[in-house]
Amino acid sequence: MTNNHESRVPSDRHSSTPAESGTDPRITLRSPAELADALPYMLGFHPTDSLVMVAVHGEGGRFGGRLRVGIPTAPAEWEETARQAADCLIRGSERRGGKPDGIVVFLCQEPRDDESGQRVMTRLRPLAQRVRLACGALDVPVLEALCLSSGRLWSYVCPDARCCPAEGSRLAAVGTSVMAAAATFAGLQVRGSLGEIESRLAPLRGAVAEEMEGALDRAAAALVPKILDGATRAEVGAETIALARAVIRRITLTPPVEGPRGADDRDDGLLGHDEAAALILGLQDREVRDVAAEWMEDEEAAPALRLWRALARRCVGAYGEHAAAPLTLAGWVSWSTGDEPTARIALGMALRADAEYRFAQLLHHACNEGIDPEGLRQCLREERRRREPRRGRPQAGTRPPGRRDRTTARRASRRTAGSGQ
Repeated sequence: MTNNHESRVPSDRHSSTPAESGTDPRITLRSPAELADALPYMLGFHPTDSLVMVAVHGEGGRFGGRLRVGIPTAPAEWEETARQAADCLIRGSERRGGKPDGIVVFLCQEPRDDESGQRVMTRLRPLAQRVRLACGALDVPVLEALCLSSGRLWSYVCPDARCCPAEGSRLAAVGTSVMAAAATFAGLQVRGSLGEIESRLAPLRGAVAEEMEGALDRAAAALVPKILDGATRAEVGAETIALARAVIRRITLTPPVEGPRGADDRDDGLLGHDEAAALILGLQDREVRDVAAEWMEDEEAAPALRLWRALARRCVGAYGEHAAAPLTLAGWVSWSTGDEPTARIALGMALRADAEYRFAQLLHHACNEGIDPEGLRQCLREERRRREPRRGRPQAGTRPPGRRDRTTARRASRRTAGSGQ
C-alpha cells in the first residue's frame, strides 16, 4: 500500500484543532468547500498524493483523530490500503476514549500528464468506495468523501448537482477564507506542502550525489576496521561528536538565507563531502546518536536541525538506509520544538529508509499517540548532566560493538568491496 513517497504504515494523528480546544475559538464548517479549506490546518501542511481520514465525534461533529497515507499507484493495493487505514484510525480512536460517530475522507491528488481534475476524481472513485466499505465494516459511516484536485473539489457522497456539479466546485484561494483567518488567529501554521517538506530531507541527485557516494565509500573503507576494534571504536565516537559540534558552531555563525531552498543550499555549502560522510557513518552508532539527540532545545535546536537535514540529503545511492539516523534526529528536534507535522514526516521517512530502526519506531508511535516529548527531554538532560562532568573519559562509543555496529560494518564492507575501494 505504498507509492514512492509513503510508508506502508498509516500515519495517524490525534490532537486538537481550534474547533475542539476549550480555549481556542470554535470554527463551524458547513459545506464541503469549508471542509476542504480546513484540511491543511488540521494536518499542518498541504497533503499531496494522499488519502486523509478524519474521525468525527458527537452530535456537533467534533473532529478527532486524523490519518494520512499515500495513495498507492497500483489500484490492486487500494482495498488493502482502505482496510488498514480504516482499522488504524478507528481502533486508535477507540484506544483514546471513543469510537468515531463518523469519518470524513479526502483524496488529494494532482492530475498526471494530460489528465483533468475531473478525470482524477473519476479514477479515484473506486478507492473512495473501498474506504467507505472498510469503514462501514467497522460500523462507522463515512459522512463525506471529497476529491481535491486541480484547484477544485468533488463529493463522492452528495448526489445533488446543484451544490456538487460534475465539473467540481472551485476551492477558495489559499489564505482568503474564514477558516484561514481563524486558524491564523489561533496560531495554527501550514508549513507548505508534503512534497516541499519531504524535498528538504530527500537525497541529493546528479553529479553532487555521485561525489558524495564516493566520499561515503572512502569513509566506509577506513571506518570498518575501527568499529570492529574495541580499542579504537571509542575514538570514532568521540571524533564524530567533536566534528558534529564543530559543524553546528559553523552553522550557527552562518544564518540561513530566506526561503527553504536557498537555506538548504547554504547549509549544503557549509558541509564538505568528507565531513558529511564521517558524520553519517559515525551516527550509525547508537551511543553517538543518543548524544546527538541531546541537542534538541534552546539555541542548539535550530542549527542541529539544519545539520540533520543536510546529512539526510547526503545519504545517497547505496547509503540510503543510513539516512534513518539523521532523519530520526531531524524528526526528534522538530517534535521537541513543537513542529509535529514535520516531525511525523521526517520520522515516516526514517522508517522508509530502515523499517527496523527502533528509535524512529518509538518516536513515531509516541508522536502519533500525542505523548508529551518533555518526558524524553528530561531523560536526555539528565543523561547529559551525568556524562559531561566526567572529564577525560569518553563521552560516546565506549561499549563493545553490538548488533547494529556489526551490521553497519557489514554494509560498509560489502559496499566498499563492490566499489574496489
